[in-house]
Amino acid sequence: MKNDLNVKTVGIVGCGLIGMSWAAYYLAKGFAVRATDPVADAEEKLRAYIGSAWPLLEEMGLEPGADKNNLTFSTDLKEALRGVDFVQENGPERVDLKLKLFKDISDAVGPNVIIASSSSGIPVSNFQTEATNPARILLGHPFNPPHVVPLVEVVGGKLTSAENVTRAVKFYAQIGKKPIRMKKEMKGHIANRIQAAVFREVLYLLDQDAASLADIDIAMAHGPGLRWAILGQFMNANLGGGDAGIKHLLEHLGPAMEGWWADLGRIEHVTPQMAEKAEAGINEILKVHTANDIAAARDNVLLQTLKAKVGEERLPY
Repeated sequence: MKNDLNVKTVGIVGCGLIGMSWAAYYLAKGFAVRATDPVADAEEKLRAYIGSAWPLLEEMGLEPGADKNNLTFSTDLKEALRGVDFVQENGPERVDLKLKLFKDISDAVGPNVIIASSSSGIPVSNFQTEATNPARILLGHPFNPPHVVPLVEVVGGKLTSAENVTRAVKFYAQIGKKPIRMKKEMKGHIANRIQAAVFREVLYLLDQDAASLADIDIAMAHGPGLRWAILGQFMNANLGGGDAGIKHLLEHLGPAMEGWWADLGRIEHVTPQMAEKAEAGINEILKVHTANDIAAARDNVLLQTLKAKVGEERLPY
């Protein structure tokens, strides 16, 4: 796929759920993919995952030259990354492991190859210090599953060049993603922080027995979740303010929201009781629908939503 970085081959380091999904996406965009993972059955799982994801990717639209078999795999990182033009790292969320991993990756690829991390919460500055030419190491954090959801959060660490961040943002945009450029590093980045805030409150509501787990999820999925799939919180609030917009809404509802904020759950630790209560609620739903069926239905609705958003030119993003 044409791009300003002239990337033809992408290296995938780490083939867990995120890495497998990234691999499927890059293959669908017409890239060659060279993947690596030290786990013995990683290649088998990777090829099976790509095979199951391919029909949805075909419906989304394959780029010319896209071939799910344009994939090579090696448990040897240096061998796997030979000749790659861009690296998407998806290793464990541990700083000590990432420090060594990024040193090994940077030693295995060309000196100017951008190495993007899918880290869901660790700042890049924490693991780029031992790498060769750390100026090309940055965050390229997707939202799960990457082969369906367009968001990618991009930010550099203290040693990353602003030019490489700009180049990465443009690359992701050119391959069909919706990248955002963070102005500074923050634990958990942007989307996960928002998600964590919501998760804390739904756990609190469940813990307080305000409603069943199923009804709390219905409140999300059939209420604000519908609007959030189309517009962000700020633009939704602006529309909620009528002709006077967001300033009026904040001035009008501000006191009420302050009261709600004061009453929000102050959860600092996820207790075993919370986890058990959440599992019990999920199991009640899974008596009727399997997790695989729910995931397939989710991905189908996601696809139809994305198609509708692309087709509606009046939407701002």
